Amino acid sequence: MRHRPILTAVGAAGAVAGLLLFGGPTAAAPDPAPHPAAPDATRQLGLPDVAKKKAVAAGAVNPYLGLVPEPNKVDWAYWRKKMAADGQQRTVSRKVGTGDPRGLATRDVEPVFVDEQEPSRTLGGNDKIGTAETLSRFGSADGRTPSARIVGTLAEGPAAVQFDPPKEDNGSIRLASNVVLPGSQTRRTTTGRIGDGPHGSEGDKKGDFDFYRIATAKAGQRLLVDLDTPTSNDATQPKLDSVVVLWNKAGKAIALNDDDGETLDSRLAVNIPSDGEYYVSVGAYDSPVPEDPFDSGSGKGVGAEGAYSVTFGLDADDVDFYQVDLRAGDVLGASVSGSARELSVRDPEDHLRITSRQDQSGIYPPTSPLPGGGNSVLAHVADATGPHTIAVSSGAGRYDLTLQVYRPGPEKRGASTVQTIFLDFDGAQVNTKIWGGTGVRTLSPFRAFLGRWGLKSDQENAAIDATIRSVRENLEHDFGGRAAIRILNSRDNHDPWGEPNVSRVVVGGSSDEAGLSTVGISQSVDPGNFDTEESALVLLDDISNPGGARNTSNPSLLAYLNGSSNRVAFVGQAIGNAVSHEIGHFLGSWHTAAFDDTADLMDQGGNFAMLWGVGADQIGGTADDDDVDFGRDVFNPGEGFAGSQSTNANTEWGLSAVR
Repeated sequence: MRHRPILTAVGAAGAVAGLLLFGGPTAAAPDPAPHPAAPDATRQLGLPDVAKKKAVAAGAVNPYLGLVPEPNKVDWAYWRKKMAADGQQRTVSRKVGTGDPRGLATRDVEPVFVDEQEPSRTLGGNDKIGTAETLSRFGSADGRTPSARIVGTLAEGPAAVQFDPPKEDNGSIRLASNVVLPGSQTRRTTTGRIGDGPHGSEGDKKGDFDFYRIATAKAGQRLLVDLDTPTSNDATQPKLDSVVVLWNKAGKAIALNDDDGETLDSRLAVNIPSDGEYYVSVGAYDSPVPEDPFDSGSGKGVGAEGAYSVTFGLDADDVDFYQVDLRAGDVLGASVSGSARELSVRDPEDHLRITSRQDQSGIYPPTSPLPGGGNSVLAHVADATGPHTIAVSSGAGRYDLTLQVYRPGPEKRGASTVQTIFLDFDGAQVNTKIWGGTGVRTLSPFRAFLGRWGLKSDQENAAIDATIRSVRENLEHDFGGRAAIRILNSRDNHDPWGEPNVSRVVVGGSSDEAGLSTVGISQSVDPGNFDTEESALVLLDDISNPGGARNTSNPSLLAYLNGSSNRVAFVGQAIGNAVSHEIGHFLGSWHTAAFDDTADLMDQGGNFAMLWGVGADQIGGTADDDDVDFGRDVFNPGEGFAGSQSTNANTEWGLSAVR
């Protein structure tokens, strides 16, 4: 895994004209600019630069499964609601026995029952990792029970003390309004309005933001920022769709929240990383942060405006911690109902691995035994053996937590079972309904796109070889003998699709042919690889489009090719990475952040230069191209998770050679 500066803009590239199917070499794109522009704050944070759409366009795909070119234009609120509905439907189907008949039944054992020991309506009993309640009977090891049910109560926090609304201009770190939080278990609340500052719609229209300064935060304290907007049925009244961001005093964004999981209001809860002063900004979804957090007039334009109230607290809400022992490779599933709306998992070194405020279980395949249907659902593949802590938070009142742990699917299928991945370069008829499409579609073969990359027909085999080599490097060589996988292809092998333990990736076709607006899409996210017979697409029109600017949202390989490029090598490298990305979803990984300095094969769309492995010279197919691998990176912030995801552990254990 390589770490390098973010490549976000590579200068404008001229149109690459005259590309003919099976044609010869084409005109080279101009050399890229030597110094790419610095990334803007919006894209670094994974935030949108357009308003949420009221309707999802035809051909739009689920962005949790799709490699979409411009994730900043996705209506994330719509997809989160759809996922929650799908999760509820999946849970009902499992209860009434109408799920996929191949499904692995939930362990038919009596769960460990735990009644939280902390007295009701109190704080401080199990509110820290060091005082977590231990679930000693729960686990996957011999003699332990792989299912647990915990009932508990989240206490009401202290009453919030009102302070005066801030005065404008408070739109930057330098101009931030002070919030005095005397110590732990304190809350302060005030009201504000986005749009009443000098840069709002009645001012210079650069965009209004409100910043708040918290001067005395200590390492480990839990900072809560809870924003609410007035409820009104009057459509003429402006309604703020908020975004809250936490900054350190150097102007680096640390955490953000868009929606609280129930409404379009924001709720941010984060453990302070070190002693010091911190800043909280409030903005609108379509104008979330200034370009420069020290300059209130550096916004990109006016977005939604409206009134809000905001409450700040330090260690002011109840968090219940439980400790469980996990073995490396354990697949932990959790779902909570009742008053709690947030679940988190920390590893043996107390690193935050995942926080969830949503139910994404509708994306699991029908065969997955992992629980779902709650207010908050998560799955975590343990990459280390030892005590892990589970935190329940964000609410007041009774909650009911379900925990289940499984060994990964491959370990349960016997010594002779190996996951086969079939790469289909010949074109195919596919039923696109499994990806949200309209039905059976015919996709063009890989060879139909060669000329668009300036390759000749007699270079088809070399390009296929390069693609297969890239996939093998990502899924076989990087894991040594720890991954049990067989990679076949349509040129050299018979088509095994439909046989047991065969998943396929169709490499070919266009968005128009598929009726799906994406570069790639997988059928599920499957932590533990419980379904070994799934399909994915890697469509080739967007990544072979002629011309277009050299910028991160342009997936075309032509934007990074010139006369010094090894075109065959770069085409194979990039397509192999796209194929591996979709297989990564099969094996349980969500998207990782594309706009940080860590390149990972599970990076979301929108920063294709990094995902394709373009090196420091900003030209593809040269000696300094980066080897992008599965590794460890933070979740894509736009998808509603927080923490660091080990995509290499998800992949390794999803292909576990242990039997």
